[in-house]
Amino acid sequence: MSMRMRRKRNFDERMAACGNLLLAKGTAGILNMKEAAENYRALIDFSAAFGNGNPTELEIGCGKGGFIIETAKARPDTNFLALEKMSNVILTPMERVAAEGVFNVKFLNIRAECLPCYIPENSLDAIYLNFSTPLPKLGYATQRLTHRNFLEKYKKLLKPGGKIIQKTDDRDFFDFSLDEYAAAGFEILTADYDLHKNGNPAGNIETEYEKRWVEQGKPIHLAVAVKK
Repeated sequence: MSMRMRRKRNFDERMAACGNLLLAKGTAGILNMKEAAENYRALIDFSAAFGNGNPTELEIGCGKGGFIIETAKARPDTNFLALEKMSNVILTPMERVAAEGVFNVKFLNIRAECLPCYIPENSLDAIYLNFSTPLPKLGYATQRLTHRNFLEKYKKLLKPGGKIIQKTDDRDFFDFSLDEYAAAGFEILTADYDLHKNGNPAGNIETEYEKRWVEQGKPIHLAVAVKK
């Protein structure tokens, strides 16, 4: 057996050991044929997946999972979905959740574009966008996770009054996002250009990137936009 095959088998075995933590698996590259179909749906039953009817919140781009895991531990009466499109990345937080027995986190190994394929409309209480890639070149604007094309998808998934909570260190991306929230019909509740100006606010769970930027003295920007 080749080294590549051994690595893949080991990876598959580690994924399988995480049991039912993974609720959806798509593709990290181009959309697969099923997901790309306009009317494809494989909607997740949150009550069945979590075993309760608690509110459900989503983080898009969970990375190593530090934020979503610590948030879930602090709020055991809320269910959390963690989306990460890269299979080799999502395995790390899945294994941590399994090892630490965090019961209220499940994972989506899909692209953000595919959320409507798996998430029922009017089902989410909040969506977190923590330090999303700003993609500064104008030609990539439509790929930014706060572009109005994405926001229209999020709007359908959020309950009335549901929130998008965004943190970034990139001022230009932040200003772009505020404009896009307004254009997509969201009400902007908070537009804070220096979240840590008086220290870490009570209840704020820092991401790995956030801690790093704060240590370097970079201001962190926070936006909270609400579905009307």
